[in-house]
Amino acid sequence: MAKLQDKVERYSPLIGEPFPELTVQSTHGKRTLPHDYAGRWFILFSHPADFTPVCTTEFVAFARKHQEFKELNCELIGLSVDQVFSHIKWAEWIKDNLGVEIPFPIIADTGQIAAELGMIHPAKGTNTVRSVFVVDDKGIIRVILYYPQEVGRNIGEILRIVRALQTSDANGAAMPADWPQNELIGDAVIIPPPTDEQTARERQKTYTCYDWWFCYRKLS
Repeated sequence: MAKLQDKVERYSPLIGEPFPELTVQSTHGKRTLPHDYAGRWFILFSHPADFTPVCTTEFVAFARKHQEFKELNCELIGLSVDQVFSHIKWAEWIKDNLGVEIPFPIIADTGQIAAELGMIHPAKGTNTVRSVFVVDDKGIIRVILYYPQEVGRNIGEILRIVRALQTSDANGAAMPADWPQNELIGDAVIIPPPTDEQTARERQKTYTCYDWWFCYRKLS
């Protein structure tokens, strides 16, 4: 019974599920997720703590890519188990000392939100791990990433993920490794596998293929 209870308490959302409804306090005031971002994508990312070196490099990198995310109709939201005044002072320090303004909200959490989202690793005390939730414009979780405290995130890769998901949705296609610079098919997209023999025979007449199960096309 205790083991079952432990599993329930540690449950976190999964890919393909709606992002849970949360009311949060942030450096930009109160937010209700995902309601306040209806019709927009958003990325919620947690960091272990304010005034730490790796987290500072990540926030600078996110800030510098902020406009590129906005051009994809995607907002950024930070989070850690710190009070809001700590977030404000840290953002001020980054601006005063590194010349970078943090343009997105940072959620102040007591630990409850992070626990609900599975952002706290039992072996790391109360600090949040480096989690990333990519949520689409319908409030559905599309990607969940976890990084250890010792390794900073590649912000360009997170931006690529959003572009790839949006391109996949718009074209009903799958995206190859390292898209749009895949070593086999470049910036092309992969056609979903056929569901019957006739489609398998005909698709090689329509698309460029390595075989009937591996066909692709260039985006127009």
